[in-house]
Amino acid sequence: MKISVIGCGYLGAVHAASMAQLGHDVIGIDVDRAKIDSLSQGKAPFFEPDLPELLIAGIEAGSLRFSSDMADVAGSVVHFVAVGTPQQKSGTGADLSYVDAAIEGLLPHLAPGDLVVGKSTVPVGTAERLAAIIEPTGAQLAWNPEFLREGYAVKDTISPDRLVYGVRREDPSASVASLPPASGGGGASRQEARRAVAILNEVYAQAIAADTPLVVTDYATSELVKVAANAFLATKISFINAMAEIAEVAGADVTELADAIGYDARIGRKFLNAGVGFGGGCLPKDIRAFTARAEELGRGESVAFLKEVDAINLRRRDRVVELVVDALGGSAFQKKVAVLGLAFKPNSDDIRDSPALDVAVRLHGLGAHVVATDPEAIANSKLKHPQLAFGSTAEALKGADIVVVVTEWNEYRSLDPVELASVVDGTIVVDGRNCLDVAAWRGAGWRYIGLGRR
Repeated sequence: MKISVIGCGYLGAVHAASMAQLGHDVIGIDVDRAKIDSLSQGKAPFFEPDLPELLIAGIEAGSLRFSSDMADVAGSVVHFVAVGTPQQKSGTGADLSYVDAAIEGLLPHLAPGDLVVGKSTVPVGTAERLAAIIEPTGAQLAWNPEFLREGYAVKDTISPDRLVYGVRREDPSASVASLPPASGGGGASRQEARRAVAILNEVYAQAIAADTPLVVTDYATSELVKVAANAFLATKISFINAMAEIAEVAGADVTELADAIGYDARIGRKFLNAGVGFGGGCLPKDIRAFTARAEELGRGESVAFLKEVDAINLRRRDRVVELVVDALGGSAFQKKVAVLGLAFKPNSDDIRDSPALDVAVRLHGLGAHVVATDPEAIANSKLKHPQLAFGSTAEALKGADIVVVVTEWNEYRSLDPVELASVVDGTIVVDGRNCLDVAAWRGAGWRYIGLGRR
């Protein structure tokens, strides 16, 4: 199947390469010529495991190419829109200017029967508006939200844990099984919906053959799926961080608490790790945009709790800084602080709304001599915060008065506290992710400080 992917940022580049890996003929489009040049050479403009190999394989096979000319989508029958929807600069809502520009640029090149597929995370109601713009061309719109985890994005695209199709439904209560074949009767919109499902099933034939759960629904529900999922995950993380705040004053241990309640199948242990909180390009901006859209719809009270979820999350960064300052005797001024981690999560170089980078910047602002390190995110961090000092793990740790772990890379989790004690000046560690072996570090003579830990 000939496919175009509009937008070659994190989502689009991964999607384009993965679609080529699945056997499709793919053209990726982006207005950033430097990005296109990099991708055309098989070089990913960001760190994501397995992506460079997929890019090279697709380019060498002739099934994957990139261009900055929208006219090159000609001949494609499926057009994925995978552009960013960042937070508005003047508010908390989603900025849809990139989505609107992508659709506007695509319109002149659409042919009757083409399928435009939205993958961007958008406020509910966006698909209905865009469908009205697209349908006069004879093309149709479906919404297919992404559920990628950075660090596992290739796997999540090729072997997703579920597929969601949002299609125009004459009868929103009708299941996909009740929709007539594309050539059958039952109304034009129902025929189009059936055809959209058939096309997407061909795109995702490998996942369909593997019995991947499939939900076919209306536009509004498909739009809500992604933001609802992110809102739930953010809430779960902030819940356990709220429990960490209580545990600290009550003398309890939040990790043991999480273990105990995690045995309840209704709760589960995943995403119950207290620490410095969540960041990245999805959860923070998505819960804010969700709240803003709910308020526009007159139902702001329904998700008002998300403002507290956001507030709890931001407080955890404050708490890590407080713990560092307290451990240093009340002042970080001129103290060497080794900050281990800059990316918002391991296996990524993404520093968007990164708690780790934020902690480093705050400590620098307090007069500390911060030396920050990360396996992949130093280059991005230098561009955003050149005032910080960066170095290797060894350079950051040498002579440090305190060590702060804020991204749980495996190489930090596996540090030898006995060996490390001879390198630093102060054997104090603040575990901002509660990811270290407490007994091992304390047994090696370190003063271990965790969030919500005894």
